[in-house]
Amino acid sequence: MKKMTKTSLAVITGLSLFVSGFSMANDAANTDLQKESYSIGASLGKYVSSQIYSQTQLGVDVDVDQVIQGVLDSLKGEQKFSDEEILTLLNQRAEQLNSAREARDAQIAQASLKAGVEYLASNKKSAKVTETESGLQYEVITLGEGRKANPEDVVTVHYKGMLIDGTEFDNSYDRDEPNRFALMSVIEGWQEGITLMPEGSTFKLSIPAELAYGDKQVGIIPPSSTLIFEVELVKVEEPGENSHGMGLSGMGMGGMMGMSGKGH
Repeated sequence: MKKMTKTSLAVITGLSLFVSGFSMANDAANTDLQKESYSIGASLGKYVSSQIYSQTQLGVDVDVDQVIQGVLDSLKGEQKFSDEEILTLLNQRAEQLNSAREARDAQIAQASLKAGVEYLASNKKSAKVTETESGLQYEVITLGEGRKANPEDVVTVHYKGMLIDGTEFDNSYDRDEPNRFALMSVIEGWQEGITLMPEGSTFKLSIPAELAYGDKQVGIIPPSSTLIFEVELVKVEEPGENSHGMGLSGMGMGGMMGMSGKGH
């Protein structure tokens, strides 16, 4: 069994296809039909390569030569196992991958939680930092003079979000567009932190995992992560028609950070 890196996998795949006699290395792909047909093969190869790579990254071995042989046998209608046997073997493989993924996620979560606890313990030693009863920590960067939000209000904010190692995962300033949402629709750390801020303020919020996403993986945010946000409270509005949560329903939507936390 072979554990392959992405680079070596690409090399071996190319060599194996050449040796199999199915390589078109010496054939010019000149017509549209040839180019389209070649593209089908190239797309299939990239998909298979990505699947193998993701599995080896979980520490699960893959015999690359047998993968290639299976593809070729299937194309020739000469597969060694019945469809039922293949399904059974793939289900067996899926269970193995799920176990490996759960073990990896648990290890990541444990490391993230430990790092977060250490960060918060160090951070609260600063005279500028206040810790609330829930464990939320905040630092006043700019103190505004406007009204404070009630839990049922709608707020407009600019913000940037970071992991404790400084990795930035979202930034509304980069989009030059603040976000408006119902305060009750977001993670608990934001619900509490924003109600502490007069309109016009900018606070730095350090949010423990239990007030953020808990043990969920969200985008590039590892499970059990402590999160850091610099939040500027631009506007506070009373709830009313059309004031439900806006723009924060999920990662990847216009570059916006999905803020809905556990239990919301």
